[in-house]
Amino acid sequence: MPIAWTGRPEADRLLEQEPLALLIGLVLDQQVPMERAFSGPYELKQRLGHLDPAAIAPMPPEELDEVFRRRPALHRFPGAMARRVQALCEVVASGYGGDAGAIWRGVASGEELFRRIAALPGFGERKSRITVAVLGKRFGVRPPGWERYAADWHSIADVDSPESMARVREAKRQMRTRGRA
Repeated sequence: MPIAWTGRPEADRLLEQEPLALLIGLVLDQQVPMERAFSGPYELKQRLGHLDPAAIAPMPPEELDEVFRRRPALHRFPGAMARRVQALCEVVASGYGGDAGAIWRGVASGEELFRRIAALPGFGERKSRITVAVLGKRFGVRPPGWERYAADWHSIADVDSPESMARVREAKRQMRTRGRA
């Protein structure tokens, strides 16, 4: 089933077709509406003309920062997210030969998949579990035991309609509330 997370078909297609775009969207998915976070990779590609991790990683940080800050800013915290995206691109470029899909391609187990994702900049335990769920449910990345490491709550991996997006928002709100308690 096609991704429909942004309300923009071209941005959703990019998430489906470019693994780095998917990872960047997941990095940006914090403290902004999900539609905005997942549109970010498309906007970044429009501004840079590419999503090449080998070109983004060595960019002068202030240059990438400016790209993120250009109006409308790509995130509520453009400087911090520019640094995080650049760190992600450094890992993809140096550790995976510039191929973000190599992070999950051919993994032997759900544990290995989770470990690789959790090692990425900007991916804590919860985001890593959501990413495993997205990969398993949306992209068929299902090494043995993947379900054990996938989010067991309603997440972006389950969004296929405005109603399911509303359920994800509610689940996120409840998790934040529990986290504060």
